[in-house]
Amino acid sequence: MAGEKCVFEQAFSFSPLPTKSFSFQQDKDTLTLLMKWSMLGRLSAQTYSFDSNFHPYSCETFALHFFKDPEVIPSLRNMKARVWVPLDNPVVSVSVELVPCTKISMELFDPIYSCGILRPSGHVVKCIHDIYPDYDELRQMLQEVDFEHYYAVGKMEREEFLFCLFKHLCLGGELCQYEDTIDPYISTTKKIYKDLISVQKDAETKKISVLSTVLKVSAYDESGLCFPGTREEDQTFAYLIVDPVKRNVTLFYHIYGVGNFTL
Repeated sequence: MAGEKCVFEQAFSFSPLPTKSFSFQQDKDTLTLLMKWSMLGRLSAQTYSFDSNFHPYSCETFALHFFKDPEVIPSLRNMKARVWVPLDNPVVSVSVELVPCTKISMELFDPIYSCGILRPSGHVVKCIHDIYPDYDELRQMLQEVDFEHYYAVGKMEREEFLFCLFKHLCLGGELCQYEDTIDPYISTTKKIYKDLISVQKDAETKKISVLSTVLKVSAYDESGLCFPGTREEDQTFAYLIVDPVKRNVTLFYHIYGVGNFTL
């Protein structure tokens, strides 16, 4: 938790960039899938500029200043009765988790194609479950640590932002209509990841690497959790994705519930 301000603490100020948009927010095929997965209208990405050098060691200060900034506060929203509403009270502290983000290709998902949870056609293997009447082995691999294929994608790879994004899309919202094949999940993950993450090429080696720093964040007011949402839920999430060179940060978040039924 970050709350108290240190005398020598670095200060950050933020400004919204309303003209900055992402291709996945305009792509009809992507929006149609988000609607099918009950995430349309509940998944948001908005970008801000900031005025000081960012370093990962200052991530808690950065996040706290973000959520307390007068230029940011009016754009923060929660969802109540399927309507976006402003936060009730000022943020007093934050929880910040540094999320590994190093992947520049989709190779991380290769083991999923060979471990047995997919048919050769790419169709997801269905299974019987005690709780869920319509269940499959892809969701088992994502959620159930005792499942034999849980670590088909290794432990460290599962912590990567690329995998976290894939998992969020696969599990969807409250009325998610799950896919029969894996391709829509993979292609949408790739599109959104490419939109959100900045990369750089080394001038000498020509090697491409990820420039962005990804922070998973929660904000708290005097009463407790206030963003994203007001109660803990795996599919309610918020990430700050920082481009330290451009000095831009994107707030990418989702409030679990029933998504929009029309584009």
